[in-house]
Amino acid sequence: MSRIGFDRTRRVVSAAALALACGVARVAAQADAPAGHPRVRRHLLRGVATADGPAIAGCPIFPADNVWNARVDLLPVDPRSADYIATIGPDTGLHPDFGSGTWDGGPIGIPYVVVPGGQPPVSVTFDYADESDPGPYPVPADAPIEGGPASSGDRHVLLVDSGSCTLYELYAAYPQADGSWRAGSGAVFDLRGDALRPAGWTSADAAGLPILPGLVRYDEVAAGAIRHALRFTVARTRNQFVWPARHQASSSANPAYPPMGQRFRLKAGFDDARFPASVQVILAALKRYGMIVADNGSNWYVSGAPDERWNNDELHLLNQVHGSDFEAVDESSLMIDPNSAKAR
Repeated sequence: MSRIGFDRTRRVVSAAALALACGVARVAAQADAPAGHPRVRRHLLRGVATADGPAIAGCPIFPADNVWNARVDLLPVDPRSADYIATIGPDTGLHPDFGSGTWDGGPIGIPYVVVPGGQPPVSVTFDYADESDPGPYPVPADAPIEGGPASSGDRHVLLVDSGSCTLYELYAAYPQADGSWRAGSGAVFDLRGDALRPAGWTSADAAGLPILPGLVRYDEVAAGAIRHALRFTVARTRNQFVWPARHQASSSANPAYPPMGQRFRLKAGFDDARFPASVQVILAALKRYGMIVADNGSNWYVSGAPDERWNNDELHLLNQVHGSDFEAVDESSLMIDPNSAKAR
């Protein structure tokens, strides 16, 4: 049975926030910090990034040549770009679905936790067991849940096992009294590999993709560069998926709606000079790496991890970037094998 994604709660991020650390470096408008830059070396030691791609706790967030980490700024525009922009909303502003503080009692964004290699595994039962990777999963009893423990939303739980560099992700996760967990679906990814899920399978996300590699993380912004695509949602998708997605979540065949996995990028000519440094880092990533349709939800909602260091007032300036500032990308030329996320 296939899970159909649902509209996630429309979040309004509070303007009250802590200031973004003054150490955020202003980045050049058209270039990543070079691999030998001292800022890159410093954050490599912290596990924020490597010269070849993003990393967490010493684990790569997929190989450098994985499609999540592939630049798309020189790829052709998708022939249906104008249709997709029209249905998602050309006048609708980008919305940061992450920040500091809380909303409706929970953190703003999709949290993740790093667990040691010796974290005891626990049993997990799934509503969609036929499309889920079986447990056990190394879920700590206090694992952070998207929206907080009382959330009625997607309740994602994301875990990075730092010992094996394995990513575990759960959707609709609920802890049980006996220490086990119940979830709607779950997926396990080798962070050192490029394997995709079986075609037609969901994951903890409607598109059948991992969630963690598409999150905006504070440490990356503070380091001065995001070197991967971002995750975002749209209200209406069609009943198809394109590489690297593996699953669709729609009953509509309308070709004007984007398929799951469709990639978009901010137009190269968009002027980001008026934005603060923290926002410029995000906009630079959207120009170079773009963002991928991963679930049904509010239009142009970009996903990130909650962090008390975010400056919500600065993040809200992303609302000034509109749908008409984007274009859909044809990334089919990057595909080497339809069952692998490795990219040319």
